[in-house]
Formats: sequence, structure tokens, C-alpha cells
Amino acid sequence: MRTTPLHQDRLEQGLRVLAQADADIARALAEIGPPTARVREPGFATLLQIVTAQQVSTHAAAAIWKRLAERLGDISPATVAGSSAEELRSCGLSRQKIAYAHGLADAVISGRLDLAALGAAAEEDAIGAITALKGFGRWSAEIYLLFALGRADTFPADDLAVRLALQRLKGLPMPLTAKQARTLAEPWAPWRGCAAVLLWHYYGAATLDRT
Repeated sequence: MRTTPLHQDRLEQGLRVLAQADADIARALAEIGPPTARVREPGFATLLQIVTAQQVSTHAAAAIWKRLAERLGDISPATVAGSSAEELRSCGLSRQKIAYAHGLADAVISGRLDLAALGAAAEEDAIGAITALKGFGRWSAEIYLLFALGRADTFPADDLAVRLALQRLKGLPMPLTAKQARTLAEPWAPWRGCAAVLLWHYYGAATLDRT
């Protein structure tokens, strides 16, 4: 499997196919327009940024990442592995996330995680390689596959915003579990990742609800 970034043209291609098959997606696109593609560079820094952003606000995550970049310069396995817990804590990382960062750096340096091989790996194999790392759950792996590896069919159903937007899109009365969201998304294959990007966009436009 070759890594092809999910750039704007490919994202909109997938959404056009989905709109033809799903009236709710067609309606959402008519209401709010297509989302902007979010492409990230594959590699160590993006994986570290994903775990850094877990369970903190977007603003806080950006501030932490800025401090890391200023302190380390080049954010790489070597610079993270060579940084003490105190240095990383001064950038805003919690004790737990410092352990995750050091664990990720060690896995890449030792070869236990082959980042280059992830692009060619089957979906579940790539997810399994990432989730073998402490602190990296399925959500982290799927976010990486979608935005860094361009997997247009990866659907991060563990994401709360995705589930809430899907509930709203389909006019469902009850919150969805991740399992229910995955089931509802099955007809969208092989463009489920494009649908997820649209759902984030749709969730952000929630204040535009019709009265």
C-alpha cells in the first residue's frame, strides 16, 4: 500500500462520491461546503504531536508544541531521547506524556517501530504497530494514518466530535458508541476517512443549526 497524502483534490473526490451515495452528506456539503484538507508530514514529529495534543485544548497543545520546538530545535528521536524529564516538563508536558515521548523516541531509535514501513503496512498492522507503544491508543494511530499516511478509508470512531457530528448528521436521538459509529460508517467505504474530515467540519459548524 502506497502513501498518498489526502490533499484537497483527493478529499473532495471522496466527498463527491459519498454525496452521490448518501443524501445526508450531500445536504451537509450544500450547507457548509467542503472541509479544508489537513495533511501532516509522516514521521516521528507528527506522532509526538498527536500524543502531545491528547486531553488538552487546541490552544494548550499549540503552546506546548511551540515551546518544544524552541527548546529542541529539531524535534527528532535523538533530541527527545536526549532531553531530561525536567527539560520536557518545562515545555508543558505532563509526567505521563514525558514517558510516552521517551518511549516513542526509544522505539524509533531501537527499530521496534519502523516508521517508514507504516506507509506500506495493512491498516490493522499499522494500527497495531503504533498502539504497541505506551500512551498511543487506537485514536492516536487512526489520526496518524488519516492525516500523515493519507488513508482515505480510516475512520477514527473513538473521536467524540466525529460521533457527535454523525449523530447530528443522521438526526439520531441518542449519543453513539464508537462501535455504532463504525457500523453507520460502513457504507461509506472506501472513503470513510473523507467522511470523518467532513464530520469534524460539520461539528465545528454546529452553531449554524437551523431553528
